[in-house]
Amino acid sequence: MPGIEPLKPEQLHTPCDRSLFEFETTDSVPLDAQVFGQARAVDAVRFGMGIDAPGYNLFILGPPGSNRHGIVRSLLEPDAADRPSAADWCYVNNFAEPTRPQAIRLPSGMGARLRADMQQFASELGQAITTAFESEEHRGRVESVQEEYKEREETSLQGLGAEAAGLNVAFMRTPRGFVFLPMKNNETLDEKGYAELSEAEQEQIGKAIEQLREKLRRILHELPRLHREQNNRLREISRETMTLAVGHLIEELKERYAGEPDALSFFDAVLADVVETGEALREQATSPDTPGLPVESAISTLRYQVNVLVEHPPGSSAPIVFEDNPTHPNLVGRIDHMTQMGTLVTNFTMIRAGALHRANGGYLLLDADKMLVQPYAWEGLKRSLKSARIKMESLAQAFGWSSALPLEPEPIPLSVKVVLFGQRLHYYLLKSYDPEFEELFKIAADFENEVARSPENTLQFARMTAMLAHEQTLRPFHRDAVARLEEHSARLAGDAGRLSTRTREIADLMREADHIASTASRAVVGRADVDAALSGRIHRADRLRDSMHEAVLRETVLISTSGMHCGQINGLAVIDLGDFVFARPARITATARLGTGDVIDIERKAELGGSIHSKGVMILSAYLASRYAREIPQSLSASLVFEQSYGPVEGDSASLAELCALLSALAGVPIRQSLAVTGSVNQHGTVQAIGAPNEKIEGFYDVCVARGLTGDQGVIIPCSNVKHLMLRNEIIDSVAQGRFHVYAVDCVDQAIELLTGIPAGTPGPDGCYPADTLNGRVEACLVRFSRLRQSYSASSRNTAGEPSGGPDSQVS
Repeated sequence: MPGIEPLKPEQLHTPCDRSLFEFETTDSVPLDAQVFGQARAVDAVRFGMGIDAPGYNLFILGPPGSNRHGIVRSLLEPDAADRPSAADWCYVNNFAEPTRPQAIRLPSGMGARLRADMQQFASELGQAITTAFESEEHRGRVESVQEEYKEREETSLQGLGAEAAGLNVAFMRTPRGFVFLPMKNNETLDEKGYAELSEAEQEQIGKAIEQLREKLRRILHELPRLHREQNNRLREISRETMTLAVGHLIEELKERYAGEPDALSFFDAVLADVVETGEALREQATSPDTPGLPVESAISTLRYQVNVLVEHPPGSSAPIVFEDNPTHPNLVGRIDHMTQMGTLVTNFTMIRAGALHRANGGYLLLDADKMLVQPYAWEGLKRSLKSARIKMESLAQAFGWSSALPLEPEPIPLSVKVVLFGQRLHYYLLKSYDPEFEELFKIAADFENEVARSPENTLQFARMTAMLAHEQTLRPFHRDAVARLEEHSARLAGDAGRLSTRTREIADLMREADHIASTASRAVVGRADVDAALSGRIHRADRLRDSMHEAVLRETVLISTSGMHCGQINGLAVIDLGDFVFARPARITATARLGTGDVIDIERKAELGGSIHSKGVMILSAYLASRYAREIPQSLSASLVFEQSYGPVEGDSASLAELCALLSALAGVPIRQSLAVTGSVNQHGTVQAIGAPNEKIEGFYDVCVARGLTGDQGVIIPCSNVKHLMLRNEIIDSVAQGRFHVYAVDCVDQAIELLTGIPAGTPGPDGCYPADTLNGRVEACLVRFSRLRQSYSASSRNTAGEPSGGPDSQVS
């Protein structure tokens, strides 16, 4: 097998092609609002915006930091500008059922006007009522009716008195009521005079008094009816007076809102209520209203106010609302209460709008992770979207936690397109476990994590940086600084042929570089400023990395970077702190002995190894059996462990290193400790790509630099990871000077040759490996283990008195 040459410096880093940039600074780059690298997602968003049908709401998938919110809003704003203005919605008193306030729909801008008009109406109402009731006309009509009924009453009583006089009976009114007294010669008789009358006269007078009393009872019985009739006529006069007093105010309002049927119906209801409650309103005309007075208590002009739930400026665009705290009340609205004499009271003026009300007729933007953790918010949103109306209901009342008299506002029709932002995990979990999700969110816009590093995308990246600099009022960026940002974007993508779409990361880096340039009083941000910003980020975040390196340098953690050792190898472990990712070397050791074919993963036995790591160990065990023990029982017992590892171990990127350590232990051949190894293997010994190759190479390089570069140190990586390399400049310089090396391998044999300096070997015509090769030594060891196992098995049977093949049988 030909020797493996280290990678050339140009293979370790793919610089940005500065020849693509025809500008000197970003000031001369035309501003372009085109979205960087998200053509698929943009098409999906536009498709969803164009369909006005139930259920075509959007779910935006993608990682945080990709500027999903800003991109979607930039796409929605032109569409919202072309849509008609959203309607104003108001709640008014329902005079027939005060606990069920009525909703009024008005064109944009008219809600506030109606509120002001009704406030003016309420302020003028008391004076209009007082003036009307104190007018001469009203008083004259009332007095006329009162005199008429008084005259009718007096006429009836006077007629009875005249009739009584004709019967020699006096009809008199006393403080205790009406009385009848006998009379003779037009003079009333006392008891003595009455006794002097003859019996015939007494009998005649008695019968006359009885008849008169009966007539008086009929007259008195008729008087309440007359009083009721009088009151009805007086009430009708009051209604007519109230109608005349208020009618012109209502008519003026009707003229102003002639084309709005909801408002006209409300004005009719107001007029009817004013007429019905005129006397009570007249009594309160000179007394101030009590704010917050419940509608069930005393009559107040508060009942004629308008609660403008949602208002929009006239001619405005369709609303785009982002609710950053999507609780149930913040979505569907709430009904406030106030304490009055120890009791919670409310009315229609305490109804408050939710995000659905404010976004009605436009777009509502929500974060899925925030909404899904709020109790009943997700259910409230789905119920509103399915029913196409917003029904306001207090959770306390729905679950019976409140004893206050509830309000049940009239539901408002809903026409809104919801845009839900979430990660892919949220989308697929909802799609799997919520049967209503697909019905309500039919459009998914999946934002890319990265895009191809093509000339077109590189130019688009440059235009994006120019736009970010303009939006954030930063200094202009030199073309070399833009090139450095583009290279960092490739590093973020973990691929020299890709660019990351994490716009927020680039924007933050630009701000930090601008600050450094400002501190140095430079008018243009240069490449050195971007490098300084990146170095500052690492310096602020690498305390843990420095601590780990110090532990290695002080030999608290044992890592060798020189010499040879059997069954011991340097692996590489990645640590992700969220805002900082780095790698450190980790010693992996292997031991081998006679056994039953088991390869023991000590990490798994200690419950520190993850399932993927255990899978990698199983694969290398299968590789050993298929390559070296096809025709004999695998008779080794091996163990693998990450030394001085006290936390979880996951991933299969160490399987190549573990396999090489195990081959070294079986062959008895030492391994170069100046090399670190990363890569996974399959059952055929092919080396496969792993994650974070840049961080792993840099992690071992930093330890070697601290101990001193010898020219023999380096890292072995899979060939399939070469295209991902975007290493630091200092590593490239060291490789160019021959002080550090990076090797790329395709198979286990290439890696073991680099590590041991011994040829791996290929099978001969008999299928066996040459004895002087590493594979030949491994094969010989496994054959020896197999024979020893067979020998021990035979000895065990003989000891137990079992036949072992005859007295002449022996192990060959």
